[in-house]
Amino acid sequence: MNPCTAVTLLPPPEFVVRLAAPGGGRPEAGHLLCELAADHEGDHATVLWEDDARHLAVWARWSGDRATLAELAWCGATDPGGEDACGLFAGHPSAHDWDIADATLAAVDAVLARQHPHLAPRDGV
Repeated sequence: MNPCTAVTLLPPPEFVVRLAAPGGGRPEAGHLLCELAADHEGDHATVLWEDDARHLAVWARWSGDRATLAELAWCGATDPGGEDACGLFAGHPSAHDWDIADATLAAVDAVLARQHPHLAPRDGV
């Protein structure tokens, strides 16, 4: 399944701007790329910060020009092999992350594996 290709610009919150050092320049907006599968329903979403101790993460969710931040629990589902947990939030509207294949990242991984075979993952390790 293809990944969603939605991108948005998230300006820094006003309190972050106020905390910036005088004369140090204004903090810049950051680009967010949706982590859900293509054709998902509802808001786009990407994780910003992880709190593994509490099994939560702060997610930016957006639709159009409006973005909100939400603290959400991890999905908790594991892949069919029982090895990897889904890296999306609980109740996400699309496929689990192991079913979302980014063709560009897969191509980069293949090139790196050929160029640096000693760094490639091995079965059973």
